[in-house]
Amino acid sequence: MREKLVAGNWKMHGGLAQNEALLEQVIAGMENVRGMGCAVCVPFPYLFQAQSMLHGTAISWGAQNLSQHDKGAFTGEVSASMLLDFGCRYAIVGHSERRAIFGDDDATVALKFEAAQRAGLIPILCVGETLAERESGVTEAVVARQIDAVTGKLGVAALSKAVLAYEPVWAIGTGKTASPDQAQAVHAFIRGKIAGQSKDVAENLVIQYGGSVKGANAAELFAMPDIDGGLIGGAALDAQEFLAICRAAQR
Repeated sequence: MREKLVAGNWKMHGGLAQNEALLEQVIAGMENVRGMGCAVCVPFPYLFQAQSMLHGTAISWGAQNLSQHDKGAFTGEVSASMLLDFGCRYAIVGHSERRAIFGDDDATVALKFEAAQRAGLIPILCVGETLAERESGVTEAVVARQIDAVTGKLGVAALSKAVLAYEPVWAIGTGKTASPDQAQAVHAFIRGKIAGQSKDVAENLVIQYGGSVKGANAAELFAMPDIDGGLIGGAALDAQEFLAICRAAQR
């Protein structure tokens, strides 16, 4: 049975004092939460702090991005091996903000996915459509293309060591949330598409939902059969909201 995973994406937020207070509350609040996975993906400068505070707890940590290159003359980039030095378990690849703002196309996302796995990290592969794409009826085509960029290069078996996050771009940070039925429909499409290549990979793949998830709507979303937790943005910066979402993911 798949275990739900709730991962916080802090984006470009945080500070040493703020992070310490947030993590202390999350650590304390997670002591009695069972039957689910929990992680935080923090800005690069705070990986050491996350490692120091979370080591020995049930909470994992990771990065929000990484370079597709292992090393070299790539000023400002951070490699997978550097993330491992800070004990990272996860690395987000293909987040819509990286795609839209920083130009990470499907091919680049596939290379970053490959680099993460090559180093032993678990990539969290983000896929999702814009509002215009949803209204044009091409949601499934867009999501399929984003997944195919990875499986076409690395094979469907690569997803057996990864997490997939469906994040409709129109619901990220907007306060709009896909209804449980809307989200489930896309999750079911994703799982069915992957099952066409490997039923075993599809059955065991954790597919998160992301897009304005809060404590108030998490339980209803997570009750859907193909939604395996969430990739959480703004609510991950509020300890009580984040903990409420984690509790909603308990078996």
